[in-house]
Amino acid sequence: MATTTRIRDFDEFAEVHAFLLAASGIPTHLHRRLFAKLASETFDGGDFFSVEPCEGGRQRRLVLSAESLSKESDLFLVDHAWSFRLPDALKQLREVTGLAERMAALMCIDLDKRGETEETENEELDRSERNKIAFEIVEKEMCRVKENGRDVVSWLEFEELGIDDDMLCSLDLSTKFPNLVALNLWGNKLQNADTVVQEITKCKNLKALWLNENPVLDSCSNSIAKAITESLPGLEIYNSCFTTTFGSWALSFCGGVIGPDNVDFAMGISPTLNEITTLDLSNRCIHKLPEEFFPNVLPSLSQLNIRGNPLDQMSTGDLLKLLSSFTCLKELEVDIPGPLGSSATEIVKSLPNLSMLNGVSMTVIVESGKHVVDTALEPRLPEWAPMDPLPERVVSAMWYYLMTYRLADEEKIDETPVWYVMDELGSAMRHSDNANFRVAPFLFMPEGKLNSAISYSVLWPTRAVQREEECTRDFLFGVGEDKQRSARLTAWFHTPQNYFIQEFRKCYQELESKALGLLNKDLHEDIKQVTGSILPSDGHPLRVFTDLPQVEEFLTRPEFVLTNEPKYADIIWTSLQVDAELKKALELNDNQYTNQFPFEACLVMKHHLAETIHKAQGSPEWLQPTYNLETQLSQLIGDYFVRKRDGLDNLWILKPWNMARTIDTTVTGDLSAIIRMMETGPKICQKYIERPALFGGRKFDLRYIVLVRSMRPLEIFLADVFWVRLANNQYTLEKSSFFEYETHFTVMNYIGKLNHKHTPEFVKEFEEEHQVRWKEIHGRITKMIRCIFESAAVVQPEMHNPRSRAIYGIDVMLDSLFMPKILEVTYCPDCTRACKYDTQAIFRNNAPIKGRDFFNTVFGCLFLGESNNVTPI
Repeated sequence: MATTTRIRDFDEFAEVHAFLLAASGIPTHLHRRLFAKLASETFDGGDFFSVEPCEGGRQRRLVLSAESLSKESDLFLVDHAWSFRLPDALKQLREVTGLAERMAALMCIDLDKRGETEETENEELDRSERNKIAFEIVEKEMCRVKENGRDVVSWLEFEELGIDDDMLCSLDLSTKFPNLVALNLWGNKLQNADTVVQEITKCKNLKALWLNENPVLDSCSNSIAKAITESLPGLEIYNSCFTTTFGSWALSFCGGVIGPDNVDFAMGISPTLNEITTLDLSNRCIHKLPEEFFPNVLPSLSQLNIRGNPLDQMSTGDLLKLLSSFTCLKELEVDIPGPLGSSATEIVKSLPNLSMLNGVSMTVIVESGKHVVDTALEPRLPEWAPMDPLPERVVSAMWYYLMTYRLADEEKIDETPVWYVMDELGSAMRHSDNANFRVAPFLFMPEGKLNSAISYSVLWPTRAVQREEECTRDFLFGVGEDKQRSARLTAWFHTPQNYFIQEFRKCYQELESKALGLLNKDLHEDIKQVTGSILPSDGHPLRVFTDLPQVEEFLTRPEFVLTNEPKYADIIWTSLQVDAELKKALELNDNQYTNQFPFEACLVMKHHLAETIHKAQGSPEWLQPTYNLETQLSQLIGDYFVRKRDGLDNLWILKPWNMARTIDTTVTGDLSAIIRMMETGPKICQKYIERPALFGGRKFDLRYIVLVRSMRPLEIFLADVFWVRLANNQYTLEKSSFFEYETHFTVMNYIGKLNHKHTPEFVKEFEEEHQVRWKEIHGRITKMIRCIFESAAVVQPEMHNPRSRAIYGIDVMLDSLFMPKILEVTYCPDCTRACKYDTQAIFRNNAPIKGRDFFNTVFGCLFLGESNNVTPI
């Protein structure tokens, strides 16, 4: 039996883990401390920290329970409660005993289950008890009025007391309190609109009324609002919003001058505003600030919050001029973009007296040049339906907690990332831009080999922390605005939607302006030369060097002969990139023909393909909305918000820039998931074709082979045979199915069971199933493929090279209207099926096509000028 040797001392540990220690960022002087805790499996975080509920129990936070920790004075091991690869997540949650329950508790998504008993008890509070509480409030207020005189105003709070229509009438508030100025009926059981309007409008002196969360508003909210505001012209606050007639009373309420605990003033006497220093006017539906909002009325105002208000009846210039006149105003909170414009830096220039904008100092804004700034973002708490099982809830919530790493050894990096959730202590750490702790993943290899690795996270203080202080980490450590930091925070926080929608609209308008423009303008097809044969006139065969087994086996024409000496070859046909380094290594020269075009990345890399089409044609129907997440995250977020607002489908597919076989490709409708998956490598995000054409209820796509002789003039051919690739499972949009590869993906050569379907059989059965003519569909597909290569020829003219010939795989999907959509363009496509199966041409009188002749056909077309079994397009 083989024996293993464990690491026994620090020097050996440091040598084996040198790269990991450097990458983690753990201070050097703590490395010995780390080794000691790893070797002894010491998890002593519980002696220094405690976990507390926050956000009404929807989140937890970590606080220091020890007296203090100085900067980089110690470190702590954090265990990983759950590690997985994304396709396995839902399966593990369903099958691993106790995993879903632990994750649900850790992520605070079992609240409704924990709260069922309490809610039941609250519901059983009987009617008489509620009546008693309401009448006690009335009696207490009547006594206060009696003591202070009948001209004193009244303020009544009846929040969540189960008051129904009959009880509201029995309270007889207008008779008992003729000077009632504020009435709070939030969260009661009022249902009859006529009764509510009748009782409320008897209170002629009302200034504020709250009917929020009453059933009566579900069906006739607008009519009630109109009836009440028309009957009570002095009303300034209705359901938390300001009415069009609001003035000093509403400002006094928001400034804390008056309220339910401060109503001892006589009717007709307006409260003074001159001592207000802080004024919170956020989310009041204000369209225009009143005359009372002026420096001589509010001379002490130093902090102002006007978030969530349209203020659309005032120009940006007038607003900035008004705010600049408040010489004491130092702190301002406002939507950006919003009524003051779309740039924080521009607002700073217009309001030089400010010291803070949206919680960020003016100095930081000026130095960073940030357009959008905010430190008061609300957390994006997980959402779930009451009937969702725990595993599905966890999948929805986990993106707020996940971290990720990739395994690597001396030979290669693992293609599939590992996601993990830290234990309860680590997961309680919330985000801060000014974090006081740092967390880094660390793989401990106790036996010195990767197969013995145990994953942990390591936590250490980056500045001094005192008892009861919250312990935070930067979720985007090392990510600045150059890497879209503000946009990426949307994964965890409610960021300003208006900004992202504005960015999306600018992008959309730019694409609209380019539609067909560049192709019509710049594509010159007046050169009609045809690329001919390159066969030597003396009849000598062309020497071919290749590293592809299929070419070696199936290129059997006498015009070509294989050689093992690349420097003597006429044709280099390789799966490798023919760059300067390879040319030097193989002693290649510029007179040899290669199966690559320069700058072909504009087609074969997914982000460049979309960019090429966008530049040439804007956003044609056959290209799904596509965003490069490395540069266009803001625009994608804006598109997502617009679709959500308009009730449109919001399902997206994420694809790595340059990976094949759907590696690290994910389907999701979760915005947080989309943003977080940027952490596993550069990706595009493309609108998922949620209504594809189906074949026997299953999803499919089509693989075409395009042969390119020349890019200028554009000379391309379509192989007469194409292949259908079928998913193995019936198609569904059930959320749980997004983790099922064989439902949403069609490439089964490497995963799942490959079910080959001969093309003529597919076409015949498809036409019968959908009552369509394949010839019409084929015409649309060939037109689309032509447009793709035209786009490349125009956008990247350097791509043309007279010594280049190539074949490309074109993957196409049909939507439910049988319109083609481009999926991707592949360099040096896998032609296993082309060589393996004999078939028939669809549009050449069913002419037989032998699989063993595939590369004979390809080389004949590209190098001998033939057109057998291919069609020019």
